[in-house]
Amino acid sequence: MAGVFEISTNGQGLYEFTAQVQGWLRETAAGDGLLTLFVRHTSCSLLIQENADPEVQTDLRNFFHRLVPPTTDPSMSYLTHTYEGPDDMPAHIKAVMMPVSLSIPVIEGRLALGTWQGIYLFEHRDAPHRRQVVGHLSS
Repeated sequence: MAGVFEISTNGQGLYEFTAQVQGWLRETAAGDGLLTLFVRHTSCSLLIQENADPEVQTDLRNFFHRLVPPTTDPSMSYLTHTYEGPDDMPAHIKAVMMPVSLSIPVIEGRLALGTWQGIYLFEHRDAPHRRQVVGHLSS
């Protein structure tokens, strides 16, 4: 079973789409299996992260911004891929550092996530984007 999830972003940050995935599972699967999620873009990532305190997402975004600043920062002057904007190459670097696919067990048609875990697309670009994540459930 496969499906595509559309996630609209409004700039850098974490966008939870756990409910979208669980809704798709309710419609398509009642049993057990392994869900694989894969993002179809090179400037964003996928994460399983805490979904209770929004400060976690803010701190993660700020940490990675500090770790890999835009190309306008003097420390990034060595980068050559700059024609798509000062956030583009740093976005690619961040995507290399974080997962672009996830594997999540599904038990009785439900995601086997922990109490405080959610599925996030981590957008690394400043401009709004429409991102696609492909899901595949195998039994």
